[in-house]
Amino acid sequence: MDAIVIYCTVPDKRVAKEISKYLVKHRLAACVSAIDRVESMFAWDGEIAKEKEIMLVIKTLRVNFEKIKVVISELHPYQVPEIIALPIVDCSKEYLQWLAHETQH
Repeated sequence: MDAIVIYCTVPDKRVAKEISKYLVKHRLAACVSAIDRVESMFAWDGEIAKEKEIMLVIKTLRVNFEKIKVVISELHPYQVPEIIALPIVDCSKEYLQWLAHETQH
């Protein structure tokens, strides 16, 4: 079973809730954690930008990644949303079983 965590920053709680609810409701993610008050500094249009954002931590299976990218792209207000997947290299057997069960279609 190929479990992943996806990081996605969003501008506010409304967008965080909309994306999180959609992903869990449609069983694309078992859980989405929202970390408030993340300060991001990045290059944009030749300038250094700084924004307060919310970091979504999306727990899912790799098989759902492409669908999740589409959903985030459709619901996200940014021109180039951050959608980064990292493998879960180890976790408890029970958590992995729960994650797989909750993301079955």
